[in-house]
Amino acid sequence: MNGSKKTTQFMLAAFDSTASLLHAAEKMRDKGYKKYDCYTPFPVHGMDEAMGLKRSPVGYVVGLCGTCGLLFILWLTWWTSAVDYPLVISGKPYFSWQAYIPIIFAITILSSAFGAFLGMLFFNRLPQLNHALFESKQFERFSDDGFFIAVESTDPAYDSNETRAFFQSVGGQNIEVVE
Repeated sequence: MNGSKKTTQFMLAAFDSTASLLHAAEKMRDKGYKKYDCYTPFPVHGMDEAMGLKRSPVGYVVGLCGTCGLLFILWLTWWTSAVDYPLVISGKPYFSWQAYIPIIFAITILSSAFGAFLGMLFFNRLPQLNHALFESKQFERFSDDGFFIAVESTDPAYDSNETRAFFQSVGGQNIEVVE
């Protein structure tokens, strides 16, 4: 545009169904592609296995945040009722933990929810306000009725001609190079 040279960033191929997309994803995994993604308008059962993706670490982040929230609120309720402002109410011990179960539960769930939200943002590298695929006119269909695979040009297995031929061999249609 302003004298800068555009470089290829992705090769995009459309597929006509979830079955053909799953088949193509398995073939891409078997062929050795690593930097590719599949785009569908709805979740597709088995896509993670077809792409060879490992389990998401977000669950561990949620568990860690929930445990930290639980321990913090247990400590806070103990400290405020037994150390900072000890009162004997109805003959109960200073720290009667049963009275604090609602707040313990609520803070554990709240801290887990924050962990899920922040972990999802971090591991999905969000927010990403612009992406090269947004330049493709046919890619606008992915959230409506389109099924796509996009492979990055930085993938070690990427070769422009071979990748195009590979997409054609697995049923890819409207193959497009996105700069």
